[in-house]
Amino acid sequence: MLDDRSKLLMKALVERYIADGQPVGSRTLSKASGLELSAATIRNVMADLEELGLIASPHTSAGRVPTARGYRLFVDTMLTTQRGELSGASMSAPVIVAEQPQKVIASAAQLLSSLSNFVGVVVAPKRSSVFRHIEFLRLSDRRLLVIIVSPEGDVQNRVIFTEVDYTQSQLLEVANFLNAHYAGLTMEQVREKLKAEVDHLRVEIASLMQAAVHVSSEALTSPQDDVVISGERNLLTVSDFSSDMDQLRRAFDLFEQKTQLMRLLDSSTQAEGVRIFIGGESQIVPFEELSVVSAPYEIDGHVVGTLGVIGPTRMAYDRMIQIVDITSKLVSNALSHQK
Repeated sequence: MLDDRSKLLMKALVERYIADGQPVGSRTLSKASGLELSAATIRNVMADLEELGLIASPHTSAGRVPTARGYRLFVDTMLTTQRGELSGASMSAPVIVAEQPQKVIASAAQLLSSLSNFVGVVVAPKRSSVFRHIEFLRLSDRRLLVIIVSPEGDVQNRVIFTEVDYTQSQLLEVANFLNAHYAGLTMEQVREKLKAEVDHLRVEIASLMQAAVHVSSEALTSPQDDVVISGERNLLTVSDFSSDMDQLRRAFDLFEQKTQLMRLLDSSTQAEGVRIFIGGESQIVPFEELSVVSAPYEIDGHVVGTLGVIGPTRMAYDRMIQIVDITSKLVSNALSHQK
């Protein structure tokens, strides 16, 4: 337990280090805290904080820097932020347009990156195996374009080759039949239902339906980019990384290992609001140099994915919380109001 004076000095030290990136000495801390304390008193408090594992002294400086434990204390008990408001002209009224899910996710990752100047990451919603609407377009003899729309508005296009040369009116007839009788079912359900009804359908229609179900099933269940990342190169300009290529290489390795990123961000899905993971404090973020600020997003009130900002442990957490909080609301709104 820290007394009020120790808390004030700890808060001032973290804020000064985040702002300047330099170890904080007792004289700087005295000015930053606004407390009229002697240098000796401040040094004694800093020694106590260091003994508690909240700050550490780099070998090259007499000043102190926060540890992972110190950052955790700061973000849990000392951080104040006005969520829902972004300051600065470049950050006013960010917008994500209601479009196909893939475009919304890509826009969100780019927005997170551009606002934070770090790395934006979004775990995409799992693709539905249900189709809402299907259309056929005749491209040439026995060559068709199949357009499949999922309930979320995800559009998949596939070209198929058929044994019969269908007219556009026949294609319209088949599409209308599928949309009227099978929309809202999974492709497996459609396949089973077709097996039972195929004897009652005209041969050419049955053949086209079976081909359409096969290609639609492939389209709706095909692998997709589960994690969308934007702004990795921003880390090249972060002084914490640019002076240490090993740290930078480890950060880029994390982005390559998307499974580990998904595991990290998925742990945020169960929590409400913004969560902060401090680098090095647990196996969730095993790299001391990186921290993650994340939040879940929803479609029609149901959590379907997670997004966040990945940056150096020395980041402006209050600002990152605002960016992530607002972006999650923008994504939820865009995905819930697709046409």
